[in-house]
Amino acid sequence: MPKLISPRDAFGRTLAEIGERNEKIFVINADLSAATKTDIFGEKFKDRFIDVGISEQNMVGVAAGLARTGFIPVMSTFACFAPGRCYDQIRQSIAYSNLNVKVISTHPGLSVGPDGAIHQSLDDIALMRELPNFVVLTPSDEIETKKAIEKAIEYEGPVYVRVGRLECAVYFKEEWNYEIGKWVTLKDGKDITFMAHGCMVEVAYAAALELQKKGIEARVINASSMKPVDKQIIVKAAKETKKIITIEDHFINGGLYSAVCEVTASTFPCKVKGLGVMDHFGESGSPKELYEKYGLTVNDLIRAFLLLKT
Repeated sequence: MPKLISPRDAFGRTLAEIGERNEKIFVINADLSAATKTDIFGEKFKDRFIDVGISEQNMVGVAAGLARTGFIPVMSTFACFAPGRCYDQIRQSIAYSNLNVKVISTHPGLSVGPDGAIHQSLDDIALMRELPNFVVLTPSDEIETKKAIEKAIEYEGPVYVRVGRLECAVYFKEEWNYEIGKWVTLKDGKDITFMAHGCMVEVAYAAALELQKKGIEARVINASSMKPVDKQIIVKAAKETKKIITIEDHFINGGLYSAVCEVTASTFPCKVKGLGVMDHFGESGSPKELYEKYGLTVNDLIRAFLLLKT
């Protein structure tokens, strides 16, 4: 079995590769380059790498300034710090001015595990998809992460990319073409549609395979562009399977579940169930323990299908 790669590792390598061929790339880090893997870029391009220390608000200001002088700044830290600690600066200095800044966060959601609630960013998608001008991407495996980073940097304008921490299964091939605003059907099915992004794609796919053993065909859709969303694929699933279940390592409000409901409510209403963290913070524990406690496992997804079916 091939070694699984963490999306954050793919991010670090991809950023350094792009830096080789694009001298406009400038990376700003806030004392976490080893964890976010931006240190790979920093070692190669010391003159285009700044560590501002534990000063995330300042990082935004530096990125905005670099964008105004023609660079393509990539600012990166944990999701709890960007957008968490510097949302106002992102809103005012990047979104409002529509600057070509890439905000790329790692360590999102419950996947941070033992670091506990203060480091578990479960609201970052909700915050960023509300900001005018921002594109919001939530890739899953290493290949999709690589492609999403490349597209984010090619795109002219502000982009937020949520990069996973945990190693995960690979669903895409190197030759696949990533498109902003397009979701991908990983498995077809007529009885139910599972929609997920990031590390939850693996859970959705595994649940679909379990149901297949019982003669139930579940469609699995990878929702890796949270803004813009793929309205066409959502409506198609609503019409053809009549039932949708979303699963996400994020608060149930403001993320994937909310986005799908917004589309179905205004186009083709159907039964939609969302699995995510409800209206409370996380806690310290291993990611596996937390996903079990907060209902984000294969068994939880199958149980939600059975309840939705009745």
